[in-house]
Amino acid sequence: MRSNVPNLFLTRSTLPTHENLNVADLPQLDAARHKLREHILQHSLKTGSFTLKSGRTSNWFLDSKQTACRSDGILLVTDVALAMLPPDIDAIGGLTMGADPVAFGIAAVAATRGRTLRSFSVRKESKDHGVTGRIAGALQSGDRVAIVEDTVTRGTSLFEAVEVVKAFGATPVFITVIVDRGGTCAAMASAANIVYQPMLTALDLGYAFGS
Repeated sequence: MRSNVPNLFLTRSTLPTHENLNVADLPQLDAARHKLREHILQHSLKTGSFTLKSGRTSNWFLDSKQTACRSDGILLVTDVALAMLPPDIDAIGGLTMGADPVAFGIAAVAATRGRTLRSFSVRKESKDHGVTGRIAGALQSGDRVAIVEDTVTRGTSLFEAVEVVKAFGATPVFITVIVDRGGTCAAMASAANIVYQPMLTALDLGYAFGS
């Protein structure tokens, strides 16, 4: 059986985790994050036997795009994000492709709620024709920026985006992700003097960090 899950070798069939755990045993959350977690458990989290790109095995896999790319899912993501985002944020974005549906979706929904956020994407490589460089979208020099991602484990993509945004002349001041799987980003953000607040963590889904 082939899988469309990137960077993984699926060694047995997967089942949605919500069928295998008691949600009542999970940490209590506020109403918005509880609804987001329900969507993640239903659509984005799978259990099974996975060999990760690093060679490490895991009994769960998270594809948060299955939430961010659904209309009901991005509404829930936006509910949580807008409650977190500082009021002086001008733009929202991050490294393609993990950040794209999150940033674009939040900015679009926010506009219907009276909040203006310009969105952008950080290319993985510089473009050498047309509008050159690594920034695509409406980011402007001097902007105060929220960096986003769908799922984070080590934080590599988040902080690559941070450096590109800084080089562009904008200031990353806030980082959020739909799910923090690894638990290492808080310390990295603190060292960079950037506020970090994930929407959900592995612990909220019933798993240990790094598992």
